[in-house]
Amino acid sequence: MMTPHQDDIKQQIGAMIREARKARGLTQVELAEKLSVTRTAIQGYESGKQNLTIDTMQRLAILLGITFIIKPA
Repeated sequence: MMTPHQDDIKQQIGAMIREARKARGLTQVELAEKLSVTRTAIQGYESGKQNLTIDTMQRLAILLGITFIIKPA
């Protein structure tokens, strides 16, 4: 079971991904193709409902040109 803090972190990361994707003019489908995942996976990452591996976070950071900085609760 996820704690409220863990859910908050997932939502923060999801918001960062969504904002960076939109800032680069990418659709969820386009980002999914670049990552070799499904659009549903991207939707899950952005909503904070899908867990990300460290590898996926690293690939997202490189593709979107972002750094993940998590604010403590």
